[in-house]
Amino acid sequence: MTSPAFQDSGPGSLPVITPRGEFDYQTVPLLQTQIDAAVATHKGLILDASDITFTDSMFLTMLLATHQRSVLRIVNPSPRLARLLSLYGVDQVLHTYPTLHAAHAACRPASDPGL
Repeated sequence: MTSPAFQDSGPGSLPVITPRGEFDYQTVPLLQTQIDAAVATHKGLILDASDITFTDSMFLTMLLATHQRSVLRIVNPSPRLARLLSLYGVDQVLHTYPTLHAAHAACRPASDPGL
């Protein structure tokens, strides 16, 4: 696992975390720390999941817990992650988007047309 990249997108928008690699019982706590910091400051985050190569049930539990307590947008889940979300039916609960732009647009109030 590489350290997740944390990007603050400015006031009023959600920060983006871009984890890379495998996430299991050993590495999920490191990602959880960054997610907790984003939620504490911004009340949510966008998780760019395109470079996640492996996850286990602990990762899925972390996503669901984050979703329950904050705004969570998942962008471009890798095929493996998309399959896991579908297999457990949580793709019907979690908010996934094909692009970062789409996730940002979903977070913007309707009166703010953005860029």
